[in-house]
Amino acid sequence: MKSALLVWGGWDGHEPKQCVDRFVPFLASHGYAVELADTLAVFEDTEKLNSLDLITPCWTMGQLSAEQEQGLLNAVKSGVGIAGWHGGMGDAFRSNTGYQFMTGGQWVEHPGGIIDYTVHITRPDDSITQGISDFRMHSELYYMHVDPSNEVLATVTCPGEPYPWVEGCVMPTVWKRMYGAGRVFYSALGHVATDFDVPEACEIMKRGLLWASR
Repeated sequence: MKSALLVWGGWDGHEPKQCVDRFVPFLASHGYAVELADTLAVFEDTEKLNSLDLITPCWTMGQLSAEQEQGLLNAVKSGVGIAGWHGGMGDAFRSNTGYQFMTGGQWVEHPGGIIDYTVHITRPDDSITQGISDFRMHSELYYMHVDPSNEVLATVTCPGEPYPWVEGCVMPTVWKRMYGAGRVFYSALGHVATDFDVPEACEIMKRGLLWASR
């Protein structure tokens, strides 16, 4: 049996517990023993972390201690997979640059707030996006600072309001990457739990969880 640790907390506006709960039954149905944690102290237990197959952080903002950050990074580097979404992984631990280096990006703005936009699939041949066509979202569009080594699977095009200087900017939205021996998957879709009612957004996240897992 594989093992997954889902860690939730931080700003309530991203509905961390509700979002995590969306994927517990899915992982369980795929043979995972799923553990939930609502404290960052779990990242200090290096023996536990290194025994896992998958870590999913859903913790907006906050700060990792040096011990917690190193424990998480070392686990992923050793081969434990990590996968997450939106603010739970991409707007987490803003002062922990090592974490951001591992993740491959960091949120900096959401132009226009809650808006309509199209998610463009850039790698339709990839196992995570195969068979999924471009689709519409009504949610936050994340403007990210991203790592050029990411393998980008989907993008969005930024609007001109309220920041006309970024109009037309093509922003990576879903990507995968390696960090040492560990697989890293990130999707900027999923501001709140109901965003996963969009079938394509939910399916991409499910496939990303399985892809990242050891």
